[in-house]
Amino acid sequence: MEWFWFTSSDYWLSRLVFQRALAGLYLVAFAGAALQFKALIGERGMLPVPAHLRRVTPRQAPSLFHRHYSDRFFALCAWTGAALAAALAAGAGDAVPLAVCMLMWAVLWALYLSIVNVGQTWYGFGWESLLLEAGFLAVFLGNERTAPPVLILWLLRWLLFRVEFGAGLIKLRGDPCWRDLTCLYYHHETQPMPGPLSWFFHHLPRPLHRVEAAANHVTQLVVPVLLFTPQPVASVAAGVIIVTQLWLVLSGNFAWLNWITIVLAVPAVDGSLFAQAPALPAPPLWYGILVLAVTALVLFLSRNPARNLLSRRQAMNRSFDPLHLVNTYGAFGTVGRIRHEIVIEGTDETVLHAGTVWRAYEFKGKPGDVRRLPRQFAPYHLRLDWMMWFAALSPAYAYSWFGGLVERLLDGDRDTLRLLRHNPFPDAPPAVVRARLYRYRFTTWQELRATGAWWHRTYVREFMPPTRLGTSE
Repeated sequence: MEWFWFTSSDYWLSRLVFQRALAGLYLVAFAGAALQFKALIGERGMLPVPAHLRRVTPRQAPSLFHRHYSDRFFALCAWTGAALAAALAAGAGDAVPLAVCMLMWAVLWALYLSIVNVGQTWYGFGWESLLLEAGFLAVFLGNERTAPPVLILWLLRWLLFRVEFGAGLIKLRGDPCWRDLTCLYYHHETQPMPGPLSWFFHHLPRPLHRVEAAANHVTQLVVPVLLFTPQPVASVAAGVIIVTQLWLVLSGNFAWLNWITIVLAVPAVDGSLFAQAPALPAPPLWYGILVLAVTALVLFLSRNPARNLLSRRQAMNRSFDPLHLVNTYGAFGTVGRIRHEIVIEGTDETVLHAGTVWRAYEFKGKPGDVRRLPRQFAPYHLRLDWMMWFAALSPAYAYSWFGGLVERLLDGDRDTLRLLRHNPFPDAPPAVVRARLYRYRFTTWQELRATGAWWHRTYVREFMPPTRLGTSE
């Protein structure tokens, strides 16, 4: 039976690159989960998984952990996912029969879905759903034993279109600074986690910032439409998206959001332009039937995300089903003009007075020490650092977990301290902890030369009063 209408060898190389790169991102995600979960959602974490599981049903949040949860079992699942992702990134999926390859990708997806659905606030980011949606489609993309199925390739383009077009629409409908092209006057300074080049991006000439904003509109509102045009136009559109995302990679830390968008653009590139595919057998009938069924399912589930794109009340980063199969995306519909940061300090003095010496905890990614140049962490996701940025925007974002963080600092909890860059109390935990809110801004060229500081900060107000274990001052 001829399946020339069903598969296309022109995308053999593109599929290979996509699968290896996606597995690499899975590896980063699983490793991050394994290294950070104990303090965040472990049995003694700030938002414990067991307590969460008592509030939700398996239908509301499908997860392996409904059957059993322990920190040891969570770690086993996370490291198993990391090992499986590493194997797929190394090409293990091409060394086994098609059905086994699909099972490997399915296990990877199920393990990460189980983590996301118990992750609560710490996993409420759009790139979690994006990784799951891309990972689900990867299950049906095949391996080198068959040519890539055209229908799944089109579904990947549909996903990339929603990521980019959704982000473009939310900007046009949101902050007026996107319409008058001034958002980049502020964004590099106020974004959640600046990178080592963000200071320099912020100090680019304002006319260039306006060009950045205009180019963003073109890339997110015009270029995605071209993904559905014939080659080589679709390949050019994918290339433009890749270049734009690399620009964003240089300008800040957005976990794996930019990298997975780059990875999603790869299957839209005609791989035959770079390498000729080997002779590939026709796919088995069962595989073709399964791909058709999955395509029908995704198209059916796309109705709500499609309506959301057309809605004046467009929502960002929302899942319409508990399996995160088809979601809606968007970013930075609003851009902050002022950056606030929470600085957590402690003291070992039991009696507080005007001369009490307070020492600051330093986080790995979020700004603290004004002389410290921001580091590059993406695609790795520092979940606590990101939520500290949200907490500085409004205490409502911190209501469920900030008290637990302070309690663990007062207790000297090792798992929590491992999430930080510097613990000012290495020998014994502090007697009292407080949190203060500061306004941060990038220094000017003159200030940097004079002081060596990348940031200037000004005290705003108290965020949390001095607190001891079991009480507050």
